[in-house]
Amino acid sequence: MTSAMTAQMSAPKSADAIDPEEAWRAVVTRDRACDGRFVTGVLSTGIYCRPSCAARHPARANVRFFANGAAARAAGLRACRRCRPDDLARDEQAVLAAIATIKSAEQPVPLAELAEAQGYSAAHFQRLFQRHTGLSPAAYARALRAAAAADALTAESSVTDAVYAAGYSGPSRFYAEADGRLGMAPSAWVRGGEGVTIRWAIVPTSLGSILVAATEKGVCRLAFGESAADLARRFPRASLAEGGNDFVGLVRDVASLVEEPGKGGAIPLDVRGTAFQERIWQALRAIPPGETRSYAELAAAAGHPAAVRAAGSANGANPVAVLIPCHRVVRSDGALGGYAWGEDRKRELLERERGKGRG
Repeated sequence: MTSAMTAQMSAPKSADAIDPEEAWRAVVTRDRACDGRFVTGVLSTGIYCRPSCAARHPARANVRFFANGAAARAAGLRACRRCRPDDLARDEQAVLAAIATIKSAEQPVPLAELAEAQGYSAAHFQRLFQRHTGLSPAAYARALRAAAAADALTAESSVTDAVYAAGYSGPSRFYAEADGRLGMAPSAWVRGGEGVTIRWAIVPTSLGSILVAATEKGVCRLAFGESAADLARRFPRASLAEGGNDFVGLVRDVASLVEEPGKGGAIPLDVRGTAFQERIWQALRAIPPGETRSYAELAAAAGHPAAVRAAGSANGANPVAVLIPCHRVVRSDGALGGYAWGEDRKRELLERERGKGRG
């Protein structure tokens, strides 16, 4: 985990609630998600720190864990001047207040205005917000509007009504931000692709064969080791057609992203999930190539810091491998964790993004 907002939601009430071994692992891995859950007291130096403090790790025998700064000060320790553990609450409250402002605003709120309201410079608050949520304030606002639009499209009688219900200033802004993301009509997804033509191809790559399937709007399925029969089971009422010459360019672009993940251009998608799933998928696409996030940070980036387990389920429901980079999510202890298409592929994709892979 690396989300302090998630940490705040699950902060222990007393030192007895702290598991010393888990806490020490958090210190060793500099786990930001544990900032706010406890502080690390170093008896040999007389200071206490955030678990994520960048200072050199103390000897384990010299460490004691406290529920908060007040408890550490009562034991005679003083706050670290490097990681400033007592500033954490103010930072968190500032981000939470900004999120509340973004959610309640009818129009996008400028970064400078958000920062000034919380007493920070714009540049500093941008970094602070992104560290806590995984997204910039502007990207966070776009994610909220996109999720609201996805919900509204199933509830309103027309697209125009849904656009305004989601908080967009007009249809042009909605289509500019959607960038093909909504794709297939929600009703078509519910009915197994009824009335939709899906073209497909199976392509060999260095990580195994991949099934690439796309509607006229974008890629709706990318999976390792799947067949046309698997696609038919997923979209039983769609019209399936093997891709022809005009499908070659898209297939080539998709395959190149498997060989060099994170280095290609934008490929249009036609995927559909619940509002929460789509928010998680958007947060996944915001993770820079070569970097990873925990499920807790992913949940925070999607605006639901307490929904860690649901974020894991949404991650697993990703219909397009690599294009929505669910391989960039790892366990809180830094271990790779699960991957629908195999841990070895996940490891290799990450290594390729970091310039260390075989591809």
